[in-house]
Parts: sequence; structure tokens; C-alpha cells
Amino acid sequence: MEEAETTLLLEGATPSLLPLPSETDEHFGRGPGSKGLREVFHNSAMAGSRTRSVLLMHHILSSSILPKDKIRVLDGLGASGIRSRRWVTELPSSMVNSLDIHVCDLVPESLNWVQKNSEKFHPERPLTLILGDLRSRVLEGGWHWIDLDPYGSPMQFLDPVIQALSRDAILEVSATDTAALTGSSKGPTMRRYGAFVRTDDWAHDSGLRVLLANVARTAARHDRLIEPLLSVWESHHLRVSVSVKRSKQGASAVEKNIGWRVTNPTSEELASSIEAGLHAHGSPDRSQPFCFLPFRHPINHKDRRVSGPLWIGPLASSDVLSSFNMEIAEKLCVPDIDSLTSWGFPSEEHDSLIENSRRSVQKAIRRFSEEAHVDPRSSLLIVDRLHPYIPLLGPPSPGKLAEALTNSGHPSCIASYPNPAILTSAPWELIHNLAQEVSTAGPNS
Repeated sequence: MEEAETTLLLEGATPSLLPLPSETDEHFGRGPGSKGLREVFHNSAMAGSRTRSVLLMHHILSSSILPKDKIRVLDGLGASGIRSRRWVTELPSSMVNSLDIHVCDLVPESLNWVQKNSEKFHPERPLTLILGDLRSRVLEGGWHWIDLDPYGSPMQFLDPVIQALSRDAILEVSATDTAALTGSSKGPTMRRYGAFVRTDDWAHDSGLRVLLANVARTAARHDRLIEPLLSVWESHHLRVSVSVKRSKQGASAVEKNIGWRVTNPTSEELASSIEAGLHAHGSPDRSQPFCFLPFRHPINHKDRRVSGPLWIGPLASSDVLSSFNMEIAEKLCVPDIDSLTSWGFPSEEHDSLIENSRRSVQKAIRRFSEEAHVDPRSSLLIVDRLHPYIPLLGPPSPGKLAEALTNSGHPSCIASYPNPAILTSAPWELIHNLAQEVSTAGPNS
């Protein structure tokens, strides 16, 4: 293939040689992308997701969650293969040697480009290519790690994928049908996910929880339980990463983590939430933005305040969040000059490539290590929506409010969420009083 027909790209610390787009896409890099622009589908907007996947795999392989010998990994909808190639390029050799990585895709041209890049940039770490429909090929089974990153909803793949997991496994699931998961398209929300979601400032958090609830209930059908490791809303997609364990007892208890979010709850609903251990703030007689209710709580399905059924447990593991620190991330996911030279990047571009990679990594893991120190029962409180529940002169600074709550003995932090928000489990009376103090001091003070 002539050089003019290809382009050399860098993502994280991994190079890729890919065909040039057949036409210019003015939205390229800012959304799910158009599948027909290249001979192989490559979505640069998912770079942060793939960075977190590298860091999650590094954390898991550093623990004793998975077997120490050959770990069977499946990049289920591989496209350009950039995710699996980042695993083999950026993880330490000692870890890569324990991995048996397979890339599956329906499109022969995609696998051809995976093969070309594998042979060019890491021939000593070959990938096994699988041509075919993931829903049938995954059933070859015994997978310790499956990444499911579809163009749209993942629901059609969940049953066979979970059925094919080993006794102890990791599953990562993306969804780009955010309009359905966040309730903007109510028909697809119900058809695909069996849920309804209130379209408010918490809609993306509700969407993550609806996705997790579907993963949990699908796993339960196959005698498995899940534990969330990481849940992220970013740009055009939602993504959850979970550990999956075979357990009939755990699967039978799936209901304990499934329930409802109720906006503007009544005092009776707040009392029920507190009694169920789902609302750490207390104060059932004070007006509050929302609460969670157990699945068995009587719900009026026509009540527009209600979202669900959705996951009401923690969205992430504190151990995973604390492992997402810049020291490890830069060591794994930022290239050095020698590597850039060997891959063929012009020397005048090296500094900018390294700096761009560092910035991308920083953006991908921003605030996660802070969230690791917050109570897993913490609520997501959007500061712009604290009024009228708290009489305020204006929205308080998230940083100042989180700092004030932490200094009062209740670890809190700014949330990694699109709206200005904090994570806290502090008593509502304290939140009420400190929000007023911070707001009185002024938003820019």
C-alpha cells in the first residue's frame, strides 16, 4: 500500500498505521464517528476509555483476582484493534506474557489492519484474530476478560458474552446509545433496557445505573453476580467495568442492588430510603434532591419523579479508583523519544506528541484518585440544583463545599461528572449549613 494512502497515529503510547479517511468528517474525534469513513473503523473519541482499560488491566493483573497463568482475553468488537494493541504495547512485558489476547470482528478488512499493525509494531506479541459474529464466536468460552464496545447498544451481546465468561472474570461494557440510557428517547429506553429515566441533571448517572442493572440481571440469569469496578460517562458514551463471579447465592440476591431513584422525595420516601440503608444523609423531614428506594418499594410507574429500575449500589471500587494515579498512568501510557523514533514519527513532532499524550491521560483519569477516599454510599449532589432545597444566594463552589465537608469529618470531593457536582455522605443538616456558608462567601471567593 502506498504511503500516501495511510496515516501514522499515536494514542497513549501505541502507534497505529491506518488508511486515510475516504472523506472529511467535521465531527471526527468528538463523537461516535461514522463507520464508513475508513476501510477500518477507528474512533479517536474513545481514547480515554482505552487508557482507563489499560490502567484497569494493570491493576487487576497486579492483584490475585485472575489466575496467574494464561489469561484468555477477548476484544469482542475489535475494529482497528487499538484497544488490544494498547494492552500489549503499554502493559509491562511480565503481564503481557500472561495474556492470550484474541480480537474478534465481522469485517475482514478490520482484522487485516490489526494484523498489519501487530506485525509492524509488536511482532513479538502476536494477537489471535477471530473473524465472525461475536455472539456465536464468544461461546468458544473460558474467557477471563471480555471487552464489549459496540456501535450503539450492548444489549444484544450481553447474554452470550456473560455465558462465555470463566468462573472469575472481568467484563467491560460500553454503550453509545446515550439518548436511550439517559431517557431522551423513551421508547428505546424501555425496549432495550426495560426502564424509564427522568431527563434531568442526574440523567447520565441514572443511565450508568440502568446499564449496570441490566448487566447485573443478565449475569444473575447465568448464576453470576457482579461487582462494579469503574463506571464512567464521557462525551458520547457510557461505560461500566465489573468483576463477574459464578455464585448462585449471589445471583439470587441481585435484587438487593436494584431499585429506584426518586426526585423530590416525600418525607415518607426519605424515611424508607434511610431505613433501607440507601440514604446516608438522614433528615427525612427536610426537603432533598433525591433518594434511592429498594426494588420492592411500591412505585407508581406513571410518576414522572421516578427513574429505574437501576443499580442502587456503589458504582466503582475504591481500590480501582486509587490505582488510577498519574505516576502509573504516565509510566504506562506516555511514550518516550526512543520509541517514537523507532516507530517513524518525525523528530520535530516528538515533544508535542508526548505532551498531547500526557494531557490525554490526565483528562482520562482526572479526579478518580480523589473519589477513592469518599464513602461508597455517597450521593452525587449537583451544586447548581441545591436550591430550592437549600436557600442560597448562588451555587456554591464544588471545591469549597467539598473541602468544608471534608474538614468537618466527612470525606467529600468534586465528582468526575459533566455537571458541577460533589460526592458526599455527610448529614444533610451539615450540607445545608456549609452550602449556605460557602455560597454567602461568594462563588469566586
